[in-house]
Amino acid sequence: MRLDERIRELKVQKKAIILAHNYQRPEIQDLADFVGDSLELAKNARNATAPLIVFCGVLFMAETAKILNPDRKVLIPVRDAACPLADQLTPGMLLEAKRAHPTAPVVLYINSTAACKALADIICTSANAVEVVRSLPDRQVIVGPDANLAAYIQSRLPEKEIIPIPPAGHCYVHECFTRDDVLVARERGDRVLCHPECRPEVQAEADIVVSTGGMVKALRGHPPGSRWTILTEREMAFRLKTLYPDQVVHAREDAVCRDMKKITLPDLLRSLEKEQYEVIVPAEIMEKARRAIERMLVIGR
Repeated sequence: MRLDERIRELKVQKKAIILAHNYQRPEIQDLADFVGDSLELAKNARNATAPLIVFCGVLFMAETAKILNPDRKVLIPVRDAACPLADQLTPGMLLEAKRAHPTAPVVLYINSTAACKALADIICTSANAVEVVRSLPDRQVIVGPDANLAAYIQSRLPEKEIIPIPPAGHCYVHECFTRDDVLVARERGDRVLCHPECRPEVQAEADIVVSTGGMVKALRGHPPGSRWTILTEREMAFRLKTLYPDQVVHAREDAVCRDMKKITLPDLLRSLEKEQYEVIVPAEIMEKARRAIERMLVIGR
């Protein structure tokens, strides 16, 4: 029996649901019950009724699923699928920022560890970051751990003072894009979709600055032959080509998140067979982090 057939069989037997991020390998996306961005995955995890959730992404995403649906068993197929961006922020750094700016609320990007989320006032994603910060009455707002996302929020909300923590926090995949990528795209007649984790000067040159979920919406309704360059992880191109096969989508082949690529079909199969590796979040951290995440989820309802 082929690996994908065995995975589908086990998924039914164990009443499992597979959630996958847009940056996962194509063969993983093809097997998932839902593929999406961090906000979409958080909502799907919270609403999941299956007793077993297998999360194909990186650790902070699987932690978020467990936090939002603590009665479900949550698995991540590879134990060390981490997020270097999330790991750039520590609870100690957050506490120091809070002491330095005692009246400023803390808005943490969902790309952060559970321990850091427990210290946040509210969580945001790249899809709703501006909306989340706008909802706060405070002028000063601490935002972490991605400084480029913080800069994007600042550009959209000039009336606020955004304090990035850490000051140079970044995603190495999105940091690789430059204005030259925009120029190359323009020369071949593409419109440019840029993730808010890209540098501010790249955001300024792009046609649209948007989350990966927003990229899906941006292509919707455009005629066959429409041309796009996406400045984000390369597997987002697979996602868009799957949804819109008549449109042309370009991505940089070297824009690769190594941790997102750690999960393979054999890993997914072993995870289902052995129910490994279970995601455990300490109760105290889980409760505090849940409040911050749930506060985000009610915005825009």
